[in-house]
Amino acid sequence: MSSTRVAITGIGCVSPLGLDWESTWQALLHGRSGVGPITLFDTTDFLTHFAAEVKGFDPAAYIGKRLAHRTDRFTQFSLTATQEALEDSGFPLDEIRRDRVGVIIGSGIGGMGTLLQGHRQLLEQGPQRVSPHMVPKMLPDSAPGYIAIEYGFRGPNMTIVTACASSANAIGEAAEIIRRGDADVMIAGGAEAAIIPVAVAGFDVMKAISTRNDNPQAASRPFDLDRDGFVLGEGAATLILESLDHARARGAHLLAEVRGYAATNDAYHISAPAENGAGAAECMRLALKDAGLAPHEIGYINAHGTSTRLNDVSETAAIKQVFGEDARAIPISSTKSMTGHLLGAAGALEAAICVLALREGTLPPTINYETPDPACDLDYIPNVARKAVFNFAMSNSFGFGGHNACLILGRI
Repeated sequence: MSSTRVAITGIGCVSPLGLDWESTWQALLHGRSGVGPITLFDTTDFLTHFAAEVKGFDPAAYIGKRLAHRTDRFTQFSLTATQEALEDSGFPLDEIRRDRVGVIIGSGIGGMGTLLQGHRQLLEQGPQRVSPHMVPKMLPDSAPGYIAIEYGFRGPNMTIVTACASSANAIGEAAEIIRRGDADVMIAGGAEAAIIPVAVAGFDVMKAISTRNDNPQAASRPFDLDRDGFVLGEGAATLILESLDHARARGAHLLAEVRGYAATNDAYHISAPAENGAGAAECMRLALKDAGLAPHEIGYINAHGTSTRLNDVSETAAIKQVFGEDARAIPISSTKSMTGHLLGAAGALEAAICVLALREGTLPPTINYETPDPACDLDYIPNVARKAVFNFAMSNSFGFGGHNACLILGRI
């Protein structure tokens, strides 16, 4: 195994809780919900009328009118989050070797909203009225492509699509690229803009999302007995990863370290998790092995915790398998209770939350936790943030297709 250590030197985000990291983090610590009525389209005929939208976002104010016109909403989120992350890292753009900087951005559906808009134009106005920007706007790899173009980064560049594990895989694989010496720096994260009619309708008929229209802010309630589905969210998060030697050589401020990573598959069902959590448990075990850590050394778990009936029970079972008696002593929270589920962007946002939790010594809560589920009987940090000093955090991300990804972040 490579001895190269991978540091995190910058983070940026656009989330349902705020348009930057400071506002997002403060909302998390105060247990605020980013869920509300959908404003992006008319929900009259839908079963679900709410989601966790990014509010007040004007892409032109962040990336300029020309680029905003040429990009899908998910790419706009990613460019904005990346801009903040680069600024946070103090990245010396005029001094670094740009052929040694790569980009991996995960996304579950990419620019599906752009595809649907193009299809409407085709049907209503004819083939010559489809936008020439449609194809590059809709491609999932347009986010890392545009980031590379904007900053001249010529290293490895790709998108990972593993549903809700996409951006956790992006961070993990980016770390591996640095470890094997193919880049000094990787821009890694995820972006999603899936609050569109067809996605809401599709999740509704699957009975995957909550229909608690009378109280949307209480709808995302991971591990609670009365949960009835996840809440769709949108946004982006970007982390700057560097080899530790590279980061130290340029005097970067070191936020945390990517200590371990693993990916597995349930090989069980295209949308439901394995009932006993076996695939997720194996993923966590492999991540611990990669990190060189024993289970009791993990001080916090940011759970996948979607607020669906099956996922929360399966993840709880998996944590018990891996941590044994220590499972009940480990604080666990699902920040999806506040942000909603950002699908392909969730893993990056939650990894960054782990970084802040490590640095600030504060664990964000699981809000809306009111009625314990006998099948979910661990410490989920109910409703109120908690002070804690710890050295290692685990972030779980599981996706349709049976995809499991686990990241371990550590103090540095």
